Amino acid sequence: MTTKETVDYHIKAAWHSLSKMYNQEASKYDMTQSIGYVLLKIEKEGTPATKIAPLLGMEPTSLSRLLNSMEQKGMIYRQPDENDKRVVRIFLTEYGLQNRKISKQTIIKFNEKLLNKVSENDLKTFYRVIAAINDLATEQKSENVKM
Repeated sequence: MTTKETVDYHIKAAWHSLSKMYNQEASKYDMTQSIGYVLLKIEKEGTPATKIAPLLGMEPTSLSRLLNSMEQKGMIYRQPDENDKRVVRIFLTEYGLQNRKISKQTIIKFNEKLLNKVSENDLKTFYRVIAAINDLATEQKSENVKM
């Protein structure tokens, strides 16, 4: 079996292409793909900073740098939670909301183009396969921790 015949190779190659495409589009708006994903995860009532990293599969230190950059660009602001002062909520500024719309439209446009190339049935099969891969990787990770 060659490397190009493995599932991992195809997932990594596709992710690399997607990432490159999204970053190229995001750069037109002084953003990155990561910034776009964060913008999409911040709720209107604010999102605790500690909840964002797990949603994106990021390390807290990477998220912290990203949030600092977004704050400097004027996309977000931080505010202590009214009920629990230990919690810091992240909110979108007007500029952040504009960029969120751009991010959302970019993703929707790509998905519409994909649906013109791939049948709904094939997409459902893809979702089942990718879920199985994710489940297997999670199980394997758990087994490695037990060893």
